[in-house]
Amino acid sequence: MSVPAIQVEHLHKRYGDVVAVEDVSFEVAAGEVLGLLGVNGAGKTTTVELIAGLRTPDEGRIRVLGLDPRRDRGALRQVLGVQLQQTYLHHALTVAELVDLYRAFYPDPRPAADLLDLVELGGHARTRFEKLSGGQQQRLSIALALVGRPRVVILDELTTGLDPRARRRVWAGVEELRAETVLLVSHSMDEVERLCDRVAVLDGGRLVALDTPAGLVARAGTTDLEEAFVALTGRELAPEEDGCPR
Repeated sequence: MSVPAIQVEHLHKRYGDVVAVEDVSFEVAAGEVLGLLGVNGAGKTTTVELIAGLRTPDEGRIRVLGLDPRRDRGALRQVLGVQLQQTYLHHALTVAELVDLYRAFYPDPRPAADLLDLVELGGHARTRFEKLSGGQQQRLSIALALVGRPRVVILDELTTGLDPRARRRVWAGVEELRAETVLLVSHSMDEVERLCDRVAVLDGGRLVALDTPAGLVARAGTTDLEEAFVALTGRELAPEEDGCPR
């Protein structure tokens, strides 16, 4: 039996009196796209930041391709690509300069032209980051997450701020990553249904359901994924949820 690409066991994280993640456990198989679905404050982004080694869990065990995100940071950077909801990059550098900078971190990076074509920024290679629109900055962060040919990719609110055409193009790019493992944080039902093999539903920091999109619908006894989410959590997802805390 193959070892899961991501293993999360009994994960806990608090911020003072606020419980962000409470006893969350799940696995992601190699080559699987797993969606994390939940309203703001459900614990989605905290969970992926813990997996990426950006935060330290209060309790629990995490392994990414057998690596401990905190202890094995150097090795993890070579196999994990991360696109976070909020990205802080050097505003004075151009798109091409940022891509070249990130490519220098890896022994076999993806070609710069391929990355910019994937996120439709080829015509903005000489544009400084500060001059990009919010959606263009988001697309650049996706390209930078994929630059090192990662075996595991974390994508947090992948298409927030993108227009419908750009969303479809980015979705197509994710579908091309089938050789890689993807953990996708989303509030978009159509995005989850199109891209995800399974969906983990988080509510109040706890994992309340984990199944295929069709399995969640059948389990809730509803007709679509949005109705299933409401039935499982008692909550409705807003059209654009992008606030903090996570």
